[in-house]
Amino acid sequence: MDRITGIQLFVRIVETGSFSKASADLGVTQPTATKHVAAVEARLGARLLNRNTRGVSATEIGALYYEKCKAIQHQLEEADNLATLLQSQVSGQLRVSTSVAFGRRVLTPLVLAFMREHPEITVDMSFDDRYVNLVEQGVDVAIRMGRLADSSLGARYLGLNPWVLVGSPDYLKAHGTPQSPAEVARHACLVYSSVQGDERWHFSAPTGAAEPVPVHGPLRSNNLSVVLEATRAGMGLAILPWYVAYHSVQQGAVQPLLTDFALPVQEIHAVFPSPKLVPSKVSSFIASLQESLADEWWKRAG
Repeated sequence: MDRITGIQLFVRIVETGSFSKASADLGVTQPTATKHVAAVEARLGARLLNRNTRGVSATEIGALYYEKCKAIQHQLEEADNLATLLQSQVSGQLRVSTSVAFGRRVLTPLVLAFMREHPEITVDMSFDDRYVNLVEQGVDVAIRMGRLADSSLGARYLGLNPWVLVGSPDYLKAHGTPQSPAEVARHACLVYSSVQGDERWHFSAPTGAAEPVPVHGPLRSNNLSVVLEATRAGMGLAILPWYVAYHSVQQGAVQPLLTDFALPVQEIHAVFPSPKLVPSKVSSFIASLQESLADEWWKRAG
């Protein structure tokens, strides 16, 4: 039996004056309780309890030992209460990790709204397009795109990140509007290298048939804002997340193309260090994101 349980057991024996009552309170057998007290007395080299037909009482040394054990038990209860309180409160520091473009355009306003709703929260927000080890970096929750690998991490589905093929009116006027994925291969294409790193764009026909298209062009970048600006400038066609392209589409700076053909859609997940005993600040933040990223959320982003 561990020493903490032993302290609790000894305290209950003194308070109830009974081995049987104390062992029942702590869910152990009476022989186990008797053996434990005997082991403690042997370790200390002192008798702690007087046993007679009227019950059990503490010896002089046992009474002093009881007072110390009672103080320790009280401190343990305070520690448990503090941990439970902190676990249930939406407060403290929340460390969030996200990719650069999604973090700047989408997540930042959602985090600020969450902070206004929960003024006891402070946020440490990091932006990185590279994989971040949550445990090593001390991250509470990371937002990740795409299918998740199997792991011991906890995860919650947040929504979908759809993509769209776009081109500027000036570019289309000069080079024509593609009517099929095959025609895209003849155009200047602006490649977002973090996703379309193989320089092949993947369309799906209305029938569901896959139509991969090899592409080439004047610009390749791992920054979505750079690809968007080049597209607006008439440098070529680009495949972009809807949340990046939406306002430019609304402004008429670029226009959607081949909308009858589907492009790959990424799942968005919140990932956290463990699926067990998730702190309230993390679960509340994730619930807030799930509500914000429902339906066509990209029309509200940015």
